[in-house]
Amino acid sequence: MNGNIWMALAMTAFAGLSTGIGSAISLFTKKTNEKFLSVSLGFSAGVMIYVSMIEIFVKAQASLSAALGHKQGAIATVAAFFGGMLLIGVIDKLIPEKDNPHEIQNREELVRACELSRGQDCDLSQSQSNENNEVKLMRTGLFTALAIAIHNFPEGLATFVSALQEPSLAIPIVVAIAIHNIPEGIAVSVPIYYATNDKKKAFLYSFASGLSEPVGAIIGYLILMPFMNDMVYGLLFAGVAGIMVFISLDELLPAAREYGEHHLSIYGLVAGMMVMAVSLLLFI
Repeated sequence: MNGNIWMALAMTAFAGLSTGIGSAISLFTKKTNEKFLSVSLGFSAGVMIYVSMIEIFVKAQASLSAALGHKQGAIATVAAFFGGMLLIGVIDKLIPEKDNPHEIQNREELVRACELSRGQDCDLSQSQSNENNEVKLMRTGLFTALAIAIHNFPEGLATFVSALQEPSLAIPIVVAIAIHNIPEGIAVSVPIYYATNDKKKAFLYSFASGLSEPVGAIIGYLILMPFMNDMVYGLLFAGVAGIMVFISLDELLPAAREYGEHHLSIYGLVAGMMVMAVSLLLFI
């Protein structure tokens, strides 16, 4: 069991710290490959929606039915599913729109916004313009990092529980969450780099913002695991399914459409569902 815990924690940490990938993209490339990112985000949404509705929800209902009976178990599953959606929706609502990384469309818009705030042309290597604008940009980056940390906390628990309870589901879910975190890394690193002109600092802040996922996993594990039984497991798994569906519909698909053509995100969505379906069939 201890081996499973460490493996689940490692997978959660990888998913959360993939914000560093987004940071590297924004700091060390001239332009984001938007079509590829659009397909990737759509793919992540497809994986998460399919596995949540077809696999996780069903397993949650089986556990709750075993604990409460068929009818009450079904009711509890549905309640926990929408409860997970409500939780992540409330967290999203409490984060001001201007500080919410999921309201930012892409790297190029971030770059332009930073340049306008400093009165500069489009060149990441130019020097700082004045101290007031630097402070504002630094504040933007730090608030975005804080918003990501708050938002990713339940995601970390969701990823950890999935990896711990169902190892066969872990890898595609971790990859999907990791892809989802890439734009968040961009959202943190660009304003911090403009404020400090320091790529290392921008990368570290972005990387650190993803730590909330493994932290959420550890805290959730310490609180819940001593009481884990069929009922707790079922409620938690149903909530995880709700969180993942909400993330897919509220964040991944809108972001995928912003990064590229509408059909690219749908192609990615269908591909993600197909890959997830085939991978699950292989474990039957």
